[in-house]
This record gives sequence, structure tokens and C-alpha cells, in this order.
Amino acid sequence: MTLRSAINTLVLSLAFVVQAAFAAPDSVNVNAADAETLAAVLDGVGMARAEAIVDYRQENGRFNDIYDLANVKGIGDRTIELNESRIRLAD
Repeated sequence: MTLRSAINTLVLSLAFVVQAAFAAPDSVNVNAADAETLAAVLDGVGMARAEAIVDYRQENGRFNDIYDLANVKGIGDRTIELNESRIRLAD
């Protein structure tokens, strides 16, 4: 292996480590996360819906079931089903 090849391999390895460190988590606690995190992790949930989730949680308390999210304006059963594996209710 040449020095150039070794450096290229090292640079690629570091790139993967950095990408993994900044990648969005694969699931989110909807009872604790901020709007930015909710929007980043949940498919079909942008900032407006994520803020609605946080507002609903602050006004009504914790979500006890993932389908309680359907009480949030703009969140329907389909959105919940798409994100079922990403939604956590506790850490």
C-alpha cells in the first residue's frame, strides 16, 4: 500500500465517522424532544407539525400511546404508521 493510498483510506474512514456523528438519530422520544429533533427524525413531519407536537405536549401532557399523536393537528394515523419504528414514548 502506498502512502497516498493509505491517506485516501484514512480520509474516507474519517468522513464516515463524521457523517455518522452528525446523522439524525433513528428514533425520537416524542415526550422529550424539541421541534428541531422531531422534524429531523420523523418522516412527513416538518417544523410546523413538529412545533404543533411540542405545543400539544406542553398543553396536554405526555403521550401515553403513539396513536395519541393523532390528536395533534396535521398528524394522522398514516404519519404515525410511517414512523412507528421511529417513535418512542420514553428513553
